[in-house]
Amino acid sequence: MQRYHYRAQCRPDLDPEVYFRDALPELRDHMRECEASNLSLFRSGAGLFLYYESTAGHVDPHALFRHCEEALEAWPGEDVPRRWVPMMDIFHYQTPVSEEHWLRKNASALPYARIARLKPEQVSSYVYYHYQYQEEKPGDGDKYGIIALHENLMFFYSEAPATLEQPPYQGKLSTAGTPNDWSAAMLPHFVPWNAETEPPLIWQSIPMIIRA
Repeated sequence: MQRYHYRAQCRPDLDPEVYFRDALPELRDHMRECEASNLSLFRSGAGLFLYYESTAGHVDPHALFRHCEEALEAWPGEDVPRRWVPMMDIFHYQTPVSEEHWLRKNASALPYARIARLKPEQVSSYVYYHYQYQEEKPGDGDKYGIIALHENLMFFYSEAPATLEQPPYQGKLSTAGTPNDWSAAMLPHFVPWNAETEPPLIWQSIPMIIRA
């Protein structure tokens, strides 16, 4: 089971909620062809955040959304301009070990997402603390919760109500270095969304526009 997270930018003259809901039937056809599942697309302004899974090999979002190319801005950085740029998994409460382990047992659970910004000079510290937490306390939160990073922008995907269960494996660390006051340790890492007011808004919820 592979988990995928991507970021894209919608053209300013389009309403992404209307456009991608209209494109949903063809997307579902492409998902069947590519063996993709549990897909959710979220938005923040013109920014798009994509999550999906697959039991197949690499599933390219450009194949899934090949009928939506005109809606997305080109993203430089490679020889061929991309519409979707990958985000890196920097933290997860569990990692899938089999299809059976990863089956959703609660059909009423709904995906949700939040985004946050890291201070560039604090990225390595944030990743360090989160790897330590991930491997010292696997299964400490929602089974499907995961944080992905692109540049200094983070995308947190999870499902509610949370699935809380112990994973069928041990973490890779036997240390106990995870800070007891986790919130206090994390606060200096972030660029708040509301710099002028208190308390600081660190994680901003973003709406889901399609689910397939």
